[in-house]
Amino acid sequence: MKTLETDVLLVGGGIMSATLGMLLQQLDPTLSITMVEQLPEVALESSDALNNAGTGHAGYCELNYTPQADDGNINIQRALEINAAFEASLQFWSHLVNTGALPAPMHFINKTPHLSFVWGDKDVAFLKQRVELLKQHHLFADMQYSEDFKQLQTWMPLMMASRNDNTKLAASYVAHGSDVDFGALTRQMVAHLNKQKNFKLLTNTQVKNLNKVKNRAKDNNWHIKLVDLSTKHTQTIKAKFVFLGAGGGALPLLQKADIDESKGYGGFPVSGQWLICKNPEIIKQHDAKVYGKAALGAPPMSVPHLDTRMIDGKPALLFGPFAGFTTKFLKAGSKLDLAKSVKANNFKALLGVGKHNLDLTKYLMKEATQTHEQRMNALRNFLPDAVNVDWVLEDAGQRVQIIKNCNKKWGKLEFGTEIVASKDGTLAALLGASPGASVSVQAMIDVIERCFAEQMQSKAWADKICTLVPSYGQSLINDATLLKQVRNNTLSTLNLQ
Repeated sequence: MKTLETDVLLVGGGIMSATLGMLLQQLDPTLSITMVEQLPEVALESSDALNNAGTGHAGYCELNYTPQADDGNINIQRALEINAAFEASLQFWSHLVNTGALPAPMHFINKTPHLSFVWGDKDVAFLKQRVELLKQHHLFADMQYSEDFKQLQTWMPLMMASRNDNTKLAASYVAHGSDVDFGALTRQMVAHLNKQKNFKLLTNTQVKNLNKVKNRAKDNNWHIKLVDLSTKHTQTIKAKFVFLGAGGGALPLLQKADIDESKGYGGFPVSGQWLICKNPEIIKQHDAKVYGKAALGAPPMSVPHLDTRMIDGKPALLFGPFAGFTTKFLKAGSKLDLAKSVKANNFKALLGVGKHNLDLTKYLMKEATQTHEQRMNALRNFLPDAVNVDWVLEDAGQRVQIIKNCNKKWGKLEFGTEIVASKDGTLAALLGASPGASVSVQAMIDVIERCFAEQMQSKAWADKICTLVPSYGQSLINDATLLKQVRNNTLSTLNLQ
């Protein structure tokens, strides 16, 4: 059985692995990097254009990033953190465009205004308070708010076409929002990596097992057994560092690695679907990402939005996503994924989450059994004149939300992303979902800081990371002058002004 060797093994051909590979290659071009993807091409799962939100998540329009407490107070901290993290992504992508590692921005990112849209006295009051709080901070100083019917017609003409001015409506608006085709971005980064002599891409290749030898004093490498799904041939690859960036597939692989830090983690899979417009005359009338409020008990990935995006270079219009109940961890996964993930060390946490989240399970089951007319009625809250024949239902991606041990309730369900890394820094995994791809650069910098700590302390890497992400080591949340400098550059470079 053939044995290969590599400095870095990236498991999964999505946006996270591609971003980590690009960062490491830029920091040290001598590193040998291998990417393994079990599908025939990269970016076919959660990074694909139809399988994620396509929004450059920056907290501009996503109301779930500013939760309101029972006493009426709104917490904006998460929105600030996500906005600052997205700015890191924009900086890195700008650097790659300027150096020719990425093509013209229009091939992966396009200016698309971000709006929040609500109706009714309670939600209008919430949105007004949200905007007032956010506008006080320099990250959100450009945000606009209006309840004026004519202004709303200007911002979202298609949505306002059949409404009258008797209904209480409100919207917030940020002109420099963006639509990101993370599938295209992933493929472009992998294409660049594939031109480097120290990079190797293995598609149609599955990780069957990964472990360390018992005598780590002699060999501290990970030994990963791979199988070529086309030929059924197996091989072993020795890697100094392994990153599990396989989306929903990361949890099973983390469990196979059997590091202490993985104990107690479980996953709660959620599927999604879109209503997609097939009428080009309607598509060209809407140019915005308009987010509403999620239904009570809905997971964050189910925040309803009427969404302009570019897919394969063509404009598209989507509404949703509609959540569904599933036991698969990947779109191309197995219905046994959830059952196989149950282990002795996470069984109690899974029971706790099941017991305390019955309402979520019922909500997902209800969503999954909706009729086309019911989904169309949800769309008509945004687009009153929507006609059934103009819209078709298509599957979106799979998400696996994080389950962790919790003393009080045995287990807790978390809607976010989390890095799990071994104590020795030789393996890391990214679990969870939203805001996911939008903060991939900051997430992968966090991986590098934890797993390449010694190198990051060197002058060579320290200087280089500041070239890749100029705000590195500083706070965009606290430094308004720095934000102005950074944002002026990124919006200009990426044509988002």
